[in-house]
Amino acid sequence: MRIKIKTGIGTMSYVRLLISGFIMSLSMQTSLASSEKIKTVDLIVQGRYVVTMDPENLVIEYGAVAVNDGVIVAVGSAPDIAADFTAKKEIDGKDRILLPGLVNGHTHAAMVLFRGMADDLPLMEWLQNYIFPMEARFVDPEFIEVGMKLACLEMIRGGTTSFVDMYFYADRGAAVIESCGLRAILGSSSIDFPSPGFKGWDDSFAAAVKFVKNYKSRSGRVTPAFAPHSPYTVSAEHMAQLSKAATELNAPITTHLSEDRAELALILDRYNTTPIKHVASLGLLGNKLIAAHVVHPTDEEIKLLAKYKVGVIHNPTSNLKTAAGISPVPEMLKQGVRVGLGTDGAVSNNDLDMWEEIRLAALLHKGVNYDATLMPAEVVMHMATKGGAEAVGLDHLVGDIVVGKRADLIQLDLSGPHMTPLYDVISHLVYAARSGDVVTTIVDGHILMEDGKVLTLDAGDIRQKANDIAARITRALSRE
Repeated sequence: MRIKIKTGIGTMSYVRLLISGFIMSLSMQTSLASSEKIKTVDLIVQGRYVVTMDPENLVIEYGAVAVNDGVIVAVGSAPDIAADFTAKKEIDGKDRILLPGLVNGHTHAAMVLFRGMADDLPLMEWLQNYIFPMEARFVDPEFIEVGMKLACLEMIRGGTTSFVDMYFYADRGAAVIESCGLRAILGSSSIDFPSPGFKGWDDSFAAAVKFVKNYKSRSGRVTPAFAPHSPYTVSAEHMAQLSKAATELNAPITTHLSEDRAELALILDRYNTTPIKHVASLGLLGNKLIAAHVVHPTDEEIKLLAKYKVGVIHNPTSNLKTAAGISPVPEMLKQGVRVGLGTDGAVSNNDLDMWEEIRLAALLHKGVNYDATLMPAEVVMHMATKGGAEAVGLDHLVGDIVVGKRADLIQLDLSGPHMTPLYDVISHLVYAARSGDVVTTIVDGHILMEDGKVLTLDAGDIRQKANDIAARITRALSRE
């Protein structure tokens, strides 16, 4: 290479040129090294807004998430992610909010097949005169399989990625959850009197122990649990027996607790105490307890729930529909209780729409307490995601979008008129968003729904089978 040197400054120019050439060479080597560091991942998902639920970095505008082997490996701006990663599959984020999947902390999924069959009744009358008799007559393995599929279809469409379920024929339900791709804590129900598939406590408890001991989720997404119905349907002796088994097997327990004033009266009459103090005396609070409803705790009991890190699941729609009351959620949160949200079963809701629970949880406590500052949007969104995961014991896996967590993600469409304009993305999620806005659902890095189409379940076939079962139930009831 020939270099022309100008008089007076030629030598200096030559030196500068040599330095420039060296820098250029070094730059090329660095660029090559950088390109070699670009990693291929399974999936990149973008969002106009990425709501991480990480308080250090809550909302990222024009963000993206890189996923590999089901794990979140990077979170940041879309340009930065694109510079560092290439993906086998990319999902665009234009006009979309990307956030963690919702956690439904309490439901009875297969009961969607009883949706609308027994409305506008007090809780105990509803249970004893309608639900328990209908379950005894109509719940069988086919009912569970079809009902669970229908419920999972509804949850996938609505952006629920994890749920806690307690019902019958747990093995059949688990198979559906595994095949459709959702994540669940699944309890095999135990109760003192005859129930679907069981003569009473002894065989239902034995089946529950067998399920917890022997069930092995092939995907790691299904966690077996114990599920005693409640302290008023399970004796103190049996509840203590179950508590001991849960401790020995290190398994979670999910149950109904302090739900209704009639329950309080029954426990007072039977044991001369309250439901929460009763189960505390039997050792349940020392286990991994997920307590649904908790509508009527005392101040002393709220402190007890916080001390033992009990996961409380607030079910505002179900509690209102059955006239159970309004749970003191603001006070529980203030005292440090772990509180999540749940839909309960579709027979007492009548859907599995977590967005309705989110909005109602934000509004309900403002109205009854005459305080518009209670339950702000960010707090309620936390309950539906990271807080819900903490309440049910899944926070080591899911609930927020941070590196190392499992990739349970959803996208919401922003193009609807009810989503326009947007000033505060968290406010929009709580007060404006609907289940129909969910367009993408991902669990463990697997896409369960894309562009509004569920990929892991046949919606037409499920609806047909659900309607066939409903027709059989209707015919049977009409002959009475």
